[in-house]
Amino acid sequence: MFKVYTKENVGNLIELLKKRAGIDNSEVEKIVKEIISEVKLRGDESLFEYSEKIDKVKLNKLRISEEEKRVAIAKVPEELKEAMKRAAKNIFAFHEKQKTVSWIDNKDGKIMGQRIIPLKRVGLYVPGGTAAYPSSVLMNAIPAKVAGVESIVMVTPPKKEGINPAVIYAAELAGVEDIVTVGGAQAVAALAYGTESIAQVDKIVGPGNIFVATAKRLVAGTVDIDMFAGPSEVLVIADEKANPTYVAADFMSQAEHDPIAASILVTTSKKLVESVKEEIERQLSYLSRAEIIKNSLISYGSAVIMDSLEQAAEISDKIAPEHLELMVENPFELLGKVRNAGSVFLGENSPEPLGDYYAGPNHVLPTNGTARFSSALSVDSFVKKSSYLYYSKEALRKSADDIIMFAKAEGLTAHANSIEVRK
Repeated sequence: MFKVYTKENVGNLIELLKKRAGIDNSEVEKIVKEIISEVKLRGDESLFEYSEKIDKVKLNKLRISEEEKRVAIAKVPEELKEAMKRAAKNIFAFHEKQKTVSWIDNKDGKIMGQRIIPLKRVGLYVPGGTAAYPSSVLMNAIPAKVAGVESIVMVTPPKKEGINPAVIYAAELAGVEDIVTVGGAQAVAALAYGTESIAQVDKIVGPGNIFVATAKRLVAGTVDIDMFAGPSEVLVIADEKANPTYVAADFMSQAEHDPIAASILVTTSKKLVESVKEEIERQLSYLSRAEIIKNSLISYGSAVIMDSLEQAAEISDKIAPEHLELMVENPFELLGKVRNAGSVFLGENSPEPLGDYYAGPNHVLPTNGTARFSSALSVDSFVKKSSYLYYSKEALRKSADDIIMFAKAEGLTAHANSIEVRK
C-alpha cells in the first residue's frame, strides 16, 4: 500500500514530494486571466453570468439576506452547534495570545516607535463543493477578528439547494456578517479589484480549487493573500512503542483529503511498519473515502526506517511537513530537535484532526515544504506594522555628519543636502 525507504535512498522520497506540485497549469492560467479581465471590465454583470455558466445557478442577487441566514442556521443540528461553539471558543482563546502591541521609545530628543495596524477589509473564500468545511471558516475568520479587522466578506459559490447551513453558522460564530454567493476565480477577482456591490479587500484568505488558487496567485500584489497552497502532508515520527492502530488511522485521515496528499511514517522500527500496513488494510474496510485513500497511499504513502529518532527529526526537517506528529515515548524531548513543521502534535493522544477542528491552533498551514520559511495563519497575518520617528533639532545635529557621510558614500548628494540644510 505504501513504499518503504531507508536512510540510503530517502532522497528519492524527498524528490518525489517536491514534484507533486509541478503540474503544468498553463491552460488553467489562461482561463483565469480571462475571467479576471472580465470582472475588472464588467463588474457585477460578469459575476451573474459566470454563476449561471459555471455554477449552473441563475442569481437575482449576490448577497445572502439576514432571513436566509436565519433559516439556514435553524437547520444545523443543536449538537453540532454546541461542538462548533466550543471549537470557536478554543480558537479565539489561542489567537488572543498571539496579539502584539504598539511600542514607543522616547529618549535624548528622539521618539521612535512601531504601530500595529489591523487590515481594514479581508475577503474569505469558502469552497462550495465537497470541501465546504465550516472549520475553515472559523480558522480563517477568527484570527482576523482578533486582529481587529473592521470588515470580513465571505464569498462562496451559489448552489441550487442553498449554502451549507453549517458554513453560515460558522460565519456567525466568527463574526462574519457579509456573505456573498459568488465562487471561483470570479469571486477572487471581485475581491481583489472590487465591483459595484463588492468593495475591494486588502487580503484574500481561504482554500479553493486550482482555479481559485491560480486566481489568488495572479492577484497577489494587488492584494495580499494567505499563501500559495500546495499539496498537503502529514509526517509521523514513531518509535517502537507507538500504537500501529493510531499511526494507520492518522495516515489515512490525511490521505482522504486528496489523491496527491502525502502520508509519511519515519520510524526506527521495521516491525511497526508491517503492523501499520496491516492496520491500514483493516481500517480501510469501513471508511467512506477508501478509494481516495488508496490512491493517495499508492502514490505518496511512505515509510522511512532510520537508526535513531535524531535521524528521524533530521529527515522531517528536510521534508518540512505541514503536519508533524511525534508519536514517541518522550515527545517534548524530541520537539526541541525539530525546526521545520507547520504544526506539531505531541504524543499518541494528539492526532492531526484535533488541530483541524478543535484545539485552537490554526489549521491553515504551510504546505509542500514551505514550513522551512513560513508560518501558520495567525493574528499577525491580518495586521501591518508601521514605524515612526521624531528627532529634535539637537538630536539631528548630533547625527548629521554620520548621515551625510553615508549619503555621499552612496553618491546620493540630494540625500546629503537634505541633512546639510538643517545643520
